[in-house]
Amino acid sequence: MEILMGILSGIFSGAGMGGGTILILLLTIVEGIDQHVAQGANLIFFIPTSLVAILVNYKNKNIDLKLAFYISIFGIIGAVIGANISTNINVNILRKYFGIFLFIITIYEIYSIIRKYKKEKINNNKKKER
Repeated sequence: MEILMGILSGIFSGAGMGGGTILILLLTIVEGIDQHVAQGANLIFFIPTSLVAILVNYKNKNIDLKLAFYISIFGIIGAVIGANISTNINVNILRKYFGIFLFIITIYEIYSIIRKYKKEKINNNKKKER
């Protein structure tokens, strides 16, 4: 099961879709691992998968280095703050926050799909009118 979880998470991570989110979800639900431990495992998982994704995307010229630099600097600051907060939060509260995060992401993705569908429908109607 661990091999399958690693492969699925790696695919999502390499595609830039949050493989860590999938990994945390699988570790807590399927393996019954504590949320704090799952998040720690995700951080270790993130290092090699992100390095591979960075190399592939850099090779394909999909990275704006200046933007990545600034985001990385402030991401490090945020990571220190987030790590300190998460280690001091009760695991049940942390799970609830993680669930809320997943819910918000789901709503946003559904909204994006609907918006894209409507935009394509409008564009198709305009093409038919010509």
